[in-house]
Amino acid sequence: MKNIEDINQANLQKITSKKKIPDFFPGDTIRVGVRIVEGKRERVQNFEGVCIAKKSRGINSSFAVRKISFGEGVERVFALYSPVVSSIKVIRSGKVKRAKLYYLRDRKGKSARIAEKIKKNIGLDVEVKTAGSEAEKEVVSEKKEEKKTNPAKKITEKKEVKKSDNLK
Repeated sequence: MKNIEDINQANLQKITSKKKIPDFFPGDTIRVGVRIVEGKRERVQNFEGVCIAKKSRGINSSFAVRKISFGEGVERVFALYSPVVSSIKVIRSGKVKRAKLYYLRDRKGKSARIAEKIKKNIGLDVEVKTAGSEAEKEVVSEKKEEKKTNPAKKITEKKEVKKSDNLK
């Protein structure tokens, strides 16, 4: 006989095989696609805001998203594996030191902003940049040589002009 945990784990695997859920954390700005049924029609409405809390409880996992709409704070709690949530997209990653950002409820304006996490690119991108910078150095050194020769020409031209003025 299976216990509830085994059943929940089996359901979770079944859901995750069909649905792609990205990794996101509190402080990240995310866009949640919510399915809305109006009569016979079904549509997806996006809810974009800052993730202020995330609860990892297996199939009962949930997350809270907060946004400011027309000057009013709006929070919405979503079940992570709910069929109502059609998509989740991470817009930007935030740099925070807390797991729950409930303190953002009391803040307004610029004090409610969250610093952005800077991702370091390691690997091939760095090598490409170094190869490109060597080529740029060669081009820059050639331009410097041209600039060095050009001022000398200008000086000799000026001297010739002055000599011709003196002869008149």
